[in-house]
Amino acid sequence: MSHIYGFTDFHLITREQGGIFMFYNSKDELLFVGKARKLRQRIKKHFEDTVSPIKNHRDEVVKIEVYLVEDPVEREIYETYIANKFHAKYNPDKLTP
Repeated sequence: MSHIYGFTDFHLITREQGGIFMFYNSKDELLFVGKARKLRQRIKKHFEDTVSPIKNHRDEVVKIEVYLVEDPVEREIYETYIANKFHAKYNPDKLTP
């Protein structure tokens, strides 16, 4: 099995499809939700990028969930809804007062 960033199933995430991804901590709390046209590449960037909102919190991520959503408008809606509904800790720009 591939062990990328400590996740044994990382290689199972699609390279070609878009959707929503969610990062969780060991308490199963939602840390971050994001959207992408190509899921695997975008998730990988969050673990390498120096400007990622989770750059200082990568070690907290123990679980990644992905949902395939091809429509870009639907991705935007789902991302905002999930960030607000589950109070994503590191999505301050998506949270409504």
